[in-house]
Amino acid sequence: MMPQRFECVPRAIVASVVLLCLPAGLFAQGVEYVKAHYTKHEHQIPMRDGARLFTAVYAPKDTTQTYPLLLIRTQSGLRPYGPDEYPNTLAGPSPLPHFAKEGYIFVVQDVRGRWMSEGTFVNMRPHNPDKKKPKDIDESSDAYDTVDWLLKNVPNHNGKVGLYGTSYRGFYVAAGLIDAHPAIKAASPQAPIVDWFMGDDWHHNGALFLAHAFNYMPMIGKPRPQRMKEPNFSKFDYGTPDAYDFFLRLGPLANVEAKYFKGEVPFWNEFVQHSTYDEFWQARNHRPHLKNIQPAVMTVGGWFDTENLFGALETHQRLEAASSNANNFLVMGPWIHGGWNGGQADGASLGDVSFGDKTAVFYREKIELPFFEFHLKGKGTFQPPKAWIFETGTNKWREYATWPPQNTQPLTLHFHAQGRLATETSRGIGFKPVASQHSDTTGWKPIPLAETGFDEYISDPARPVPYIDKIGSGMLTEYMCADQRFASRRPDVLVYETDVLPKDVTLAGPIVADLHVSTTGSDSDWIVKLIDVYPNDHPDPNPNPTGVRMGGYQQLVRGEVMCGRFRNSFEKPEPFTPGQPAVVKFKLPDVCHTFQKGHRIMVQVQSSWFPLVARNPQTFVDTFRAKESDFQRATQRVYRSKELPSRVVATMLP
Repeated sequence: MMPQRFECVPRAIVASVVLLCLPAGLFAQGVEYVKAHYTKHEHQIPMRDGARLFTAVYAPKDTTQTYPLLLIRTQSGLRPYGPDEYPNTLAGPSPLPHFAKEGYIFVVQDVRGRWMSEGTFVNMRPHNPDKKKPKDIDESSDAYDTVDWLLKNVPNHNGKVGLYGTSYRGFYVAAGLIDAHPAIKAASPQAPIVDWFMGDDWHHNGALFLAHAFNYMPMIGKPRPQRMKEPNFSKFDYGTPDAYDFFLRLGPLANVEAKYFKGEVPFWNEFVQHSTYDEFWQARNHRPHLKNIQPAVMTVGGWFDTENLFGALETHQRLEAASSNANNFLVMGPWIHGGWNGGQADGASLGDVSFGDKTAVFYREKIELPFFEFHLKGKGTFQPPKAWIFETGTNKWREYATWPPQNTQPLTLHFHAQGRLATETSRGIGFKPVASQHSDTTGWKPIPLAETGFDEYISDPARPVPYIDKIGSGMLTEYMCADQRFASRRPDVLVYETDVLPKDVTLAGPIVADLHVSTTGSDSDWIVKLIDVYPNDHPDPNPNPTGVRMGGYQQLVRGEVMCGRFRNSFEKPEPFTPGQPAVVKFKLPDVCHTFQKGHRIMVQVQSSWFPLVARNPQTFVDTFRAKESDFQRATQRVYRSKELPSRVVATMLP
């Protein structure tokens, strides 16, 4: 049995046919409606190695026409089980009933080794590009064999198959694209996992995303004792609403196994054994295998996805770079993880920030449904842009021929004395106008870098910087656009800010943090946050049920962490030499955001982001094996001179 601190979470982790778990009754058709219009069949579909995968097929009772098949392969379970048990909703990729009304054969499958399927489950099973033996398998072959069986055994289909899935299920879609069955004509990997060490779920640049890993590990890391129709896994019960306090009291990560998991979650122990980007994690990087893709692909992601923003952007980038298929396109909206399909209601807001429209409804009705209708039924004309991107700040949808856009120019923002953020290029922004022959055509003069200079702070693992100014358990999804004023007032956070912007500044694409730093310790994390500072007289929302004050609001636009030991190699970590300057350079995930006229651009630098990111002991030890005595205060310096400049480099639309 699991320890008492674990409790079963029935609805949030055992999605049935619905793509995501929705609030009760949201868009539900009702069991009686589904029964009246669909016939359910359950199958054990044989794979090439003899393992049988449990699959439910819901076919329209109207057999006067043929239908495409919509397939989702899931580790989360396809409940309800039983030929006479029907779900509340048949929705396919969307919580709206459009797909059911338009007519599809819905297919849901437990992946190998999960729930009612046979075989052995392997977390993010590595792709096998060299399947020499007839019984060699991977997730690509399982998808192929499933589609092949369906075409031969399910009546009334039109010979076309669509794949869809979000998060872990998005990984199974991406795997199904590799050496895809010819009948797969359209696929939508949505927030797919592509690399669990570099930026998806568990790690970002080698730093452990503690709150998420701790919550999710019991659900995905505990093996089943036998085939099951009810979950044997659980979500952690903190026993307190205050995760910051809980994880601080937890102490070193070695206490996780000793105090709580106690051998019940083997994947955690496997996880702990691989604390660098070794063969274990490299084998789970599916990007190299996403090539020569034939189906049309719609990759979907959310700008505020706490889990797999990296995966969505990296999947699309890889598909574009390694495939001659012109039918790849990217959709990015102002959404949390899965927010486009019900996890964020209509997608009109997140936390305190409004997006001005029902962005998720627009996506579902104008993009997602037409994509599948066109490629699986030949209905309508669907010619999407290469990138359908929501621009935050102005709250507008943009269409681009590439992502990132091609017509951008670099914008380098240097750190200066007295917390100023400025550019040294000829296109300065946010500075007082000058009447000088040295000013450029915009009339804004850049600031020269000083010969010497640095800013410093003391990073104390006993008092880490919180990632959000709220009490909550686990990882609060709104942190990615939350107010950062609480952090800017801490002595262990450096703040750099432009003057008031005289015009709109739109950043579109990746951001690079390029720091020259030193530490009195031998290791450290470095967190860089890009922030939109609202004017002091910015109006409050109307209506304003939470009473938020938006004047001076410091909205997080993008933040990322770099584990300093990996600054030169993710395979071979290196200590810092105490007090000696070193370069820490890393990429933040893309943005598409306009800092409007009258706003300011702010950058914050800190060394903890807790409990989102596990505390770095600030000594060069394996974080998973660190002892209490290894956690040391350190003085951190960020240099800002001509020889040792620190800066943020972005791409700006003209």
